[in-house]
Formats: sequence, structure tokens, C-alpha cells
Amino acid sequence: MSTERRPVRSRRTVLRAGALTGLGLAGAQAVAPSRATAATTAATPDARNAGFLVGRGIADATGEVAEVGMMGYGRFDQQAAGLHTRLRARAFVVADEASGRRVLLIVADSPIIFGSVHQAVLRRLAEAYGGLYTEQNVLITATHTHAGPGGYSHHLLYNTTTFGFHRKTFEAVADGLFEAAQRAHDDLAPSELVLSHGTLSGASVNRSRTAFDRNPKADRDHFPDAVDTHTTLLRVERAGRAVGAVNWFPVHSTSMSGDNRLISADNKGYAAYHWEREVNDVDYLADGTPAFVSAFAQTNSGDMSPNLDLRPPTTPEDFAATRANGLQQYEAAAAQVRQAGTGLSGPVDSRLVYVDLSDVTVRPEFTGDGRTHRTSKPCIGASMAAGSMEDGPAFPGFEEGENPFWDAISDSVIYTVSPELRQAQAPKDVFVPIGEMNRVYPWVQERVPVMLVRIGGLYLIGIPGEVTVCAGLRLRRTVAGIVGADLDDVLVAGYANAYFHYLTTPEEYDAQQYEGGSTLFGRWQLPALQQTAADLATALRDGTDLPLGPKPPDLSGKALSLQPGVVLDAPPLLRKFGDVLVPPRENYRAGERVETVFAGAHPGNDLHRGDTYLEIQHRNADGSWRTVADDGDWPTRFHWKRDGIAASKVTITWDVPQGTSPGTYRIVYHGDARSLTGTVTRFTGTSPAFTVR
Repeated sequence: MSTERRPVRSRRTVLRAGALTGLGLAGAQAVAPSRATAATTAATPDARNAGFLVGRGIADATGEVAEVGMMGYGRFDQQAAGLHTRLRARAFVVADEASGRRVLLIVADSPIIFGSVHQAVLRRLAEAYGGLYTEQNVLITATHTHAGPGGYSHHLLYNTTTFGFHRKTFEAVADGLFEAAQRAHDDLAPSELVLSHGTLSGASVNRSRTAFDRNPKADRDHFPDAVDTHTTLLRVERAGRAVGAVNWFPVHSTSMSGDNRLISADNKGYAAYHWEREVNDVDYLADGTPAFVSAFAQTNSGDMSPNLDLRPPTTPEDFAATRANGLQQYEAAAAQVRQAGTGLSGPVDSRLVYVDLSDVTVRPEFTGDGRTHRTSKPCIGASMAAGSMEDGPAFPGFEEGENPFWDAISDSVIYTVSPELRQAQAPKDVFVPIGEMNRVYPWVQERVPVMLVRIGGLYLIGIPGEVTVCAGLRLRRTVAGIVGADLDDVLVAGYANAYFHYLTTPEEYDAQQYEGGSTLFGRWQLPALQQTAADLATALRDGTDLPLGPKPPDLSGKALSLQPGVVLDAPPLLRKFGDVLVPPRENYRAGERVETVFAGAHPGNDLHRGDTYLEIQHRNADGSWRTVADDGDWPTRFHWKRDGIAASKVTITWDVPQGTSPGTYRIVYHGDARSLTGTVTRFTGTSPAFTVR
């Protein structure tokens, strides 16, 4: 065990050397402006003196990385066993100096923003800032990585594959989001906002074309290839320099495979990491506000897959696919920095209402058939259990589309559907009447937040779910028509503030593909939300308020935790914690993988949030050691494996980037061991030195 004091971190040498080499797409076709170019592109004149205060913040929101079910693919066997990249929350506060109104946007490298997290972050904000940040002006969205830890919902359905609620992950997510918001608040300064649009082709494909083709011609013609290629960038400038950016582009974060076991921010996380770290030299572990903050947010990505061959990804090939797709999103966003764009001016405003989606009367002007319809209690179709066959199947024995066997079992054995429920859910056969199960225990959320945010000429429709491109188009048209905005300037902000699964058009719903089977509240769910969006847009346009609606209950006291925590850590026989079990070789070249194995402990004892489990260190000329990479960097991987009952083996790898400075390096592991009495003791292991030629 080593008690050596950690060196001051200054990690850019190796990362900058390898940033644009050995990256395939980026190395060959990098269109990113240099820091000198990207940071000095000026806004159009109308952005000057627009009267905005803008703040930016980043924080670690990773959660547990071992022995916790991963969220997204719905697989019991996908238990986390290490860390590839940390999950970060990026926050932006935008305030109108004239009116004093402000909005807080948080984009989290997270599978889902559950209502539990929304409530927790709002509580923390209220304790810190009183009534400055509330549900009315805080929009929290997820990138929807399918390689993050789960178990942080207060609704049971989402905790089934994680064996219950995981408080450590919940607190890490909530604390990380709040910390990012704090940093953005503290960073408020006069800024200009510039909005630009572009197209990105070849980064996504419609994974539910059968359902898409059922839509009217007016919808299909808007997406000639059944793909939404619209990419939007909101950049933050100070004194003519770009200091932040938020990009919106619809594509699922399913580049990482369901067979992967390492926590990862997936393609959108890599896009942000690349722009911040490898282009703008941001050091996440350094004190102070970073020079540049970039968030890659979701829009209507419900039927947009990054897997262009419409086959689930495999591992380890998924790592390269994740990076390639992230680079495509980055390059499309960075190219817009060189455009003049439109300088934003005008008010900052927002509205939020809660809607009980299980009981909405939808007016004829929104149903499309001239008649009034109703939503219903949430129900699951058998096709939902199948999962998305193109991104990652869930449960065997189920298919997208028709499931006559399971439908028959459901109808005759499990549950008798009332005529009213059957009508609202048709043509879906009710496989699981989860709304009825809610009467006994909260399985899914029924009272959900719907939000509309205005930042100058940009409008964001906050929808707590996964919206298909045509469903998103109808929402956007609804809002744009009322507020008088250009359609391109109205976006769906998906995965926002809570989660209700999918949102399809009624025509797509009829196909009962995975997305339709996962549209819980029936065929009229989208028209119900168009009606809500219209009310929000009218209130925003007219400067009026709306009734808040039925708030969801606080379920924090009902969460079930079924998986026991760490009981004891013990080193292997005749070893101590931190011992090197397998040393690295003596010599490596760029492009090779360095690997070493340590006698470790369970990483759940301390999540190292805002810190690191590992460091790659380079020896300076004076003999001191300087950290050049950590566990948040793309070239490193942290693998954990149980060895017997209480012992652990930790394998750390480092893919030496092209252009790495020749010299002497070593790998340092930081672990934490739990005794039988519950005491956790930190320890450090250090590998023998090796040479990079």
C-alpha cells in the first residue's frame, strides 16, 4: 500500500498529442475549427448587447460502476463491471437582464431523468436559492446512454433489472446535476447567444420504418429518408469568443452494446468529451470554470438509431462505433461555429404543467377525426417486451408487431380488459395492465410534467419520453403555429424531467412496433400532448399563467432496495490491497494497450465522484510524476471482477495514443476497502514503470 501524495494534475500533453490522430474519422476528416478559429468566430451584429447573462457548469454524475444493473436494454444480465468514461452533467443558466427571468437547462449523460431525480434536484435548488429556480424554469434532460447505471427511479418497473433501488447511484446523479447547476449559476456573465442550423446525414437510420410509413404524406415528405437530419447549435459567446455550446440532434445513444459491461456516456457523451477535452483542453478535475462547455442533447430520437445496418451492436466493436458516431455529431456542430448564425434577442420565459396522462379528454381539433377521445390508464403491449430488435432485444419469445400467443395469454388468463380501456388502447392488446398495478405499488409515472421554454427565438418543448420524429414534428408544428416561430427554431427536448416511455403518432401506434407497444397511455397520447403544448404556447405568447395541474407524489419513502451492499473486502491470500498481480511490459509503442492487474476492492465503497479510480502518470525530467490521463479519458478502461467471495481484481488498461511523448510512465490505482465493521480505508497501488517509445 502506498501513501504517496498524488501529483498535481496537468494532463493535456498526452491527450492533445493523440486528439486528432488514431481516431479514424476525426483524424482523416476533422472539420473542427482550431481553438483560435472556434473561439473567435463572432456573432451576427444583432446578437450584440442582447442583454443575456449566461452561466456554464460541468459536474460528475456517474453513480455506481460495479454490481449494479445497467439501464436501457432491460437485461437482467447486464451488470456493470467497471468504467470506460464518466457520466457528466452540463448546465446552462440563461437570464434576461431586462426582465430578470431565467431558465436553467441541464443536459445529463444519463439513461433517463426520472421524476425522482427531478424532484430531488428541485429540492436542492430550493434549499440553495429559494424561489429562483423552480419547476417552472428548470429543464433537465438526459442523453439516454444505454450504458449507465440504473436503480435510481422511485417507480418499480425501472428497478426490476437492477434488483431494486440503489441509493448511492441516485444520490450521485442528483448531486451531480445540482452541482453542475450551482457552477452555472456562479458563472453568470454577460454573453451573446447565437443560433444556427445544419444537417447531419449518415449518423442515424429509422429503426421502425414499418410504423413510419403509416404516417400521412405531409409528415413523410418532411423526412424524405425517414430520418430527421436537423442539427441545431446554440452557442454562447463572450467578447467574440465561443465559451459554450448546446447541440440538439436526434439519435439514440445505443452505439454501445447490451453485452458491454463498462459504464459509458455513449455517442453523445463522446461528442461532448471530444469537444471539451481533446479540442479545448478542458480538465474536468481542475478547479475553476472550464474555458468551454459543450452539451449534446436529445430531441425526437424515439425511432432514430445510430446502428445503420439495423443490427444490434457487438462488443468490443461498439467502442469504435461509439466514437465514430460521436465524432459525426461533433463535426456537424463544430462546423456551425464557423457560420454567422442568428444572434438571439428577446425574452426568456417558460411554463410547466403537470398532466395526468391516464385521464385526458382530447378535444376534436387535436384528434384528427373530428371526435373527442380519451387517454387511459397505462398499459404495456407485448411488443414492448421484445425491445428494439435493431438496437438491442430485451426478452426472448416476444416480437415487434403482433404477438398472438402472448396477447391470448394476457386476454384470457391475466386480465380482463374493460371496453373503455380496450377502446383507448386499441389496436394494442393489453399485455400488462400496469396502471392497475399502480393501485398496489407505483410501477410507472402517470402524472407527468410537460414544459415549454423560450430563449429569444428558440423554443424547447420538454417531453418526458422518447418521441418519434413524426410525433415530434406534430408537436413542433403545433407550437410554431401559435407562437409564430420558424419550425426549425422549435425543438422537442426529449427525456425531460420525468419518463413515460414512448410517444408515437396514432398511425405509428397502430403498427404496434416496439415504440407503439411502449406508448403507454393509448392511441390518443400524442393528441393529448399536442393539446397541452398548445395551451403552453398560448400562455407563453400571451404572458398568462396556467394552473400547475396534479403534481406527482413524492415516493422517496417507498423505494425498495433488494440488492445488499458491500459487506467485506479482503485481499487475495498472501497479498495486500494495491499489490500488482500482473505488471505491464517494460516497453510499448503508440497504438498498443498497456494492461496491469491489481489486488483491489469493490468500487462501490467510494464512487470517487469528481475524482478518479486511476491515473496514468508520466515521469518528468526532475523525477516527479505528472498525471496525463484518468478514468474519465477515452483511452483508459477500469475493469472490476470479484475474485472468490471477498477479494477483487482490478484491471486497468491504457491505449497509448498516437503522438504520445516518449518517456517513462506508470499506472496508479486508487481503491477503497471495507472492513467487517464497516470502516472504509483508502489505499493506492502503483505499477512498475514502463517505457513508451
